Amino acid sequence: MSEEQKNPSSQENPSPAQENKTDKPLTPGQQKRRQKSVFQYIAILFGAAFVLLLFTFVMERRQYQMLQEQNEAQIDDLQQSVNAVQSLNSLYEENAALKEKTQELEEENQDLQEQVDQLEQQVSDLSVQAEKTSQAMDWFWQIDEAYVRGKYTLCRELMDSLEEAGLKEALPRESVTDNGRFSPYDRYQEIYDALY
Repeated sequence: MSEEQKNPSSQENPSPAQENKTDKPLTPGQQKRRQKSVFQYIAILFGAAFVLLLFTFVMERRQYQMLQEQNEAQIDDLQQSVNAVQSLNSLYEENAALKEKTQELEEENQDLQEQVDQLEQQVSDLSVQAEKTSQAMDWFWQIDEAYVRGKYTLCRELMDSLEEAGLKEALPRESVTDNGRFSPYDRYQEIYDALY
């Protein structure tokens, strides 16, 4: 038997040292290519990581802006609500002031209406008094003329009519002229005393 047949296992299973010997060492060009591909792989990983970071930043920024817009909208709504509440408070206060003013004006109006009623009554009374005074003066001038002319009977009849009409008290008690003469009431009383 030959040597090869004696030791068949040595050929079938080479040792690790033999395997290393069979691997060919890398040439410098292969090493450069291998390093270059590793650098490219690392660069691609860094690029992908940078793109992911950039995308995350953009999404975070967008979400922040959306939240900020929502917050601003809520703040605007709250501000409008506050303004509406303040406006309502102002309206309530103004309404209360107007009610109070209306109450005061109604009371003042009632007082003025009472004064108007009193003045109307006074005007009515004065109008009646003036009418009576006018009628009494008509009677007085006829009485005075009859007395001056010596028509005493007619004068007495006129005086009785004046008394029956209740116009004696309507004669003016003061003279409108400043000549020291009697007032119509005093002159009437003088004639009455002379005839009765």
